[in-house]
Amino acid sequence: MIPAVTAFYAALLASLLVALSMRVIARRRSARVALGDGGDEELTRRIRAHANFAEYVPLALLLMLLAELSGTPAWLLHALGLALLSGRVVHGWALATANLRARVAGMGLTFGVLAAGALCCLVGALRGMF
Repeated sequence: MIPAVTAFYAALLASLLVALSMRVIARRRSARVALGDGGDEELTRRIRAHANFAEYVPLALLLMLLAELSGTPAWLLHALGLALLSGRVVHGWALATANLRARVAGMGLTFGVLAAGALCCLVGALRGMF
């Protein structure tokens, strides 16, 4: 059986990654920058929003998947998925608008998901080992 909760959030987050990628591409075209950021501050922010997403989301989804496979309740997985999705949307918006407070909130949600996901995996692993 497919781990449906994780699959659901992976699909939503993949859509967000595509949107962030398209924002980078659009700015590259308008700034005429093929590689790097060309000193364009807006392009730098868009690149970082995309890269930051790519740095954190895969591990968070992997933790969710392992937690789901180890029997973590669906309500908790949905809470993790919603927090991750919200955190990534807020973080992306914060970088686009240079809003430091929102950026910190977005990262806080993401770090919370990583910590809670790791704890869920640890509990599931210990249950399976003993």
